Amino acid sequence: MSNLQNHVLIVDDEYLIAEGLRAQVEELGMVVCGTAATADRAVALAQQFRPIIVLMDMRLQGDKDGVDAALAIHETVGSKLIFITGSREPATMARIQLDHPSAVLFKPISDTQLSTAINVALGL
Repeated sequence: MSNLQNHVLIVDDEYLIAEGLRAQVEELGMVVCGTAATADRAVALAQQFRPIIVLMDMRLQGDKDGVDAALAIHETVGSKLIFITGSREPATMARIQLDHPSAVLFKPISDTQLSTAINVALGL
């Protein structure tokens, strides 16, 4: 069984982006405990696996967004949140800041950007 301290949850409603993030995370030697396309699924997986890091897209399937999921995960699990978004709209950025994320990355993200953001979130 792998160390739960290196588990990462990926939340993105676009399958190909989620799988690309999975490959990047696994290249860093971390374990992806699951992927979710909706806020409710993200919260359920976070509560089940208690990941150290959650990579969170802003726009998700359903009527809840990434901030809704992030706030619930932060409150119940305490995972570090890294938002990954394609939007730089002021309203989106203000909403993301409600959760005090460890980082906000803009798509597309490089391996170096992801690695740096994860290391900062983990205090490395």
